[in-house]
Amino acid sequence: MDILYLMILCSVSLAAVFLVVFIVYARKGQFEDDESPAVRILFDSDEIKEKEESGNKEGDDEKGENKKIEEKSE
Repeated sequence: MDILYLMILCSVSLAAVFLVVFIVYARKGQFEDDESPAVRILFDSDEIKEKEESGNKEGDDEKGENKKIEEKSE
């Protein structure tokens, strides 16, 4: 029966430690990232297209056939 009290004490103290760690990191802003890097990788192609459109137009002439190949592959 004594081991039961020891196990309850250990589990409650471990839960308290996890709660304190969670509160500390929540205050530091660890969990404020709404869009994780794993999800952001799915939207990278749109950002690249926007950068290319707003980029230097003279650079488009230099690409030549490479640009045509890229357009066909999309």
